[in-house]
Amino acid sequence: MTTEQLGIAQAPSDVHSYAKPAEAVARHLDLDIAVDFDKKVISGKASYQIENLAKGNQIIFDTRGLNIEQVYLGKEQTPTTFRLGDEKKFLGKPLIVDIKPETDYVTIQYSTTANADALQWLNPQQTAGKKHPFLFTQSQAILARTWIPIQDSPGIRITYSAKVQVPKELMAVMSAENPQQKNNTGSYTFEMRQAIPSYLMALSVGDMVFKPIGSQTGIYAEPATIDAAVYEFAEMDKMLVAAEKLYGKYRWDRYDLLVLPPSFPFGGMENPRLTFVTPTVLAKDRSLTSLIAHELAHSWSGNLVTNGTWDDFWLNEGFTVYFERRIMEEIYGKDYADMLNVLGYQDLEHTLEELGSNSDDTRLKLDLEGRDPDEGLTDIAYEKGNFFLQNIERAVGRERFDQFLNKYFQTFAFKSTNTDLFLDFLRTELIKGDEQLAEQINIEGWVYTPGLPDDHKKPTSSRFAQVAAAFNSWKSGKPANQLQTKDWSSHEWLHFIRLLPEQMSQQQMAELDKAFGFSNSGNSEVLAAWFIHTIRNNYTAADKALDKFLTSVGRRKFLVPLYKALITTPTGKKKAQEIYVRAKPNYHAVSTNTLDALLK
Repeated sequence: MTTEQLGIAQAPSDVHSYAKPAEAVARHLDLDIAVDFDKKVISGKASYQIENLAKGNQIIFDTRGLNIEQVYLGKEQTPTTFRLGDEKKFLGKPLIVDIKPETDYVTIQYSTTANADALQWLNPQQTAGKKHPFLFTQSQAILARTWIPIQDSPGIRITYSAKVQVPKELMAVMSAENPQQKNNTGSYTFEMRQAIPSYLMALSVGDMVFKPIGSQTGIYAEPATIDAAVYEFAEMDKMLVAAEKLYGKYRWDRYDLLVLPPSFPFGGMENPRLTFVTPTVLAKDRSLTSLIAHELAHSWSGNLVTNGTWDDFWLNEGFTVYFERRIMEEIYGKDYADMLNVLGYQDLEHTLEELGSNSDDTRLKLDLEGRDPDEGLTDIAYEKGNFFLQNIERAVGRERFDQFLNKYFQTFAFKSTNTDLFLDFLRTELIKGDEQLAEQINIEGWVYTPGLPDDHKKPTSSRFAQVAAAFNSWKSGKPANQLQTKDWSSHEWLHFIRLLPEQMSQQQMAELDKAFGFSNSGNSEVLAAWFIHTIRNNYTAADKALDKFLTSVGRRKFLVPLYKALITTPTGKKKAQEIYVRAKPNYHAVSTNTLDALLK
């Protein structure tokens, strides 16, 4: 079956973009911009090589909160007429540019505004080094349009080059071929030769240095953070070797990481060639590096083969979680991957409870029309997607499933797909008319039905069984400091904390804290899970640590559950609002948009 027969030559219809790629589509971007920290503005030109497929008289770009100053046609830059359409919530305004049937190049002169939700401008105090300001972008899901006028749909891919002018004491990096040292002019040029969707457009500017890990891997970070990051992520090369062994050659040349200041709203963002990563994974013991395996796996599932619309988000994340666990199993063994699967299943159960197991939002194939696609960014896409793929693996055997996945990544490489296309490929290449196999795989139950299918397999972990035994001993009266916990990983500690009862006495809380030092843990996952209990049980001895955590960490995964726990009582709500006033300037818009609604 050819890609044309599969119908992936043309971008799917996307309710979250004004662009009409079947009529006129951008193929390459030449970006020429300047970054002004004083005004907190990016300004310059976005020039596109376009294909006017319909030979019509207009091309449409997505914008949100941008100043569009002028638009030109052709390399000779002849001014043309343009207009901005009506604004819609989340989507911004369409930029409608008048072109000619023969037009193949369009230049948009523009500047960003204070409403550029993709951009986070940090003052020196908000960085690790405390000396220089810092800027980073977060374009996923539909925020690229807030810093570049662009056809902002995951179904449209472009190559790009960029010239970026920044203050000369700072360095710029992008999701592209990057410099490895600062120059003395502040002028940097970039090239991305592989076609990418707009949500993978990324820029960061700050006081950064680079250190290599292997021949094609390395780390960018602030000077104050670089050594800790190099230690933490020393196994990046091993992960890359494991990934290539599973699913074929890495197609993006280099794989580097940029460790951002703490306000970054996600664990990581898989920007091609340069994953942006939160410093909350710097646990000093390499215990949280499955996050790096996750972002690396995106180099295949997401970056190489991309969900064509945000309704198909599970194709990015479910595949990536499955692949991440396979990388971790390859490096650390099955027992380790089993622990990750159990923790993931617990997260999924929590999400199902929160959304309601009959909610349409618990299906893999979503319907996000009229809503911010960010709403689809839940553990349904990640974990239910992963368990569906594990179900297929069980039905056909690992070897056969790996062959299928390799063929999938090769067939759809550098293209966008969607749920229907993947399922057609699954039926054609794997099920092949076998009705018994189709029943075992249960597409309807996993993809289109809310909740989990009745025949799903709940994961287990032998290492967690030992944790449960230790917990039961404590519950039966054994002192916490006598429990056998010596070689526990952070995953075992996290499981132990999740087993704790909702209601505990101050004496129990203090005993656990004294024995295990939870309130002073250097591990962000352990801290966040422990704070849920300190909030529920009004364990005020941890208040100072909680305050410090909420005012210094911007990762939404941690912030939302903690603020939710706080606001369940009048006293807690007052505390939450007081902390939020101080903490909000440190959070990215991705986090504040969620928290503003939560805290009213």
